[in-house]
Amino acid sequence: MSAIDFSDPTTIALLTEALTAAGVGGLEISRPGAQLRIVISGEGEARISATEATPRAPGSAQAVVKAPMAGRFCVDHPAAALPQDLPRSLSVADILGFIRVGDVLLPLRAGRSGVLTRLLAAPGALVGYGDPLFEIRFSS
Repeated sequence: MSAIDFSDPTTIALLTEALTAAGVGGLEISRPGAQLRIVISGEGEARISATEATPRAPGSAQAVVKAPMAGRFCVDHPAAALPQDLPRSLSVADILGFIRVGDVLLPLRAGRSGVLTRLLAAPGALVGYGDPLFEIRFSS
């Protein structure tokens, strides 16, 4: 039996449909270095979050945020009034952008405070798992 690829948009869509049909409120799958969480709201909409550890060289003050799954890359939320300029400061809780899979937006987070210095993928581009999206200079 082969391992299931939980970063595949088709797999996530099938899991979401199955959870909704079964009336299940959510699912969380964790493995070393990665996590997938699907939460079904009362209206049948899904909220999906996925994280994967981004390896950094020891003592490195800069990192690249990579796509946790395939989809359309969105720098700003579709409902945002104005695009955000670079470079910009980030806190741990800030959302950098999104990966869109159908009607689902997967938020992308830095995980640490720092400065978002460079955009490495074009807004609206189709990106694959592991494609570089942002460059961040972390605070000491």
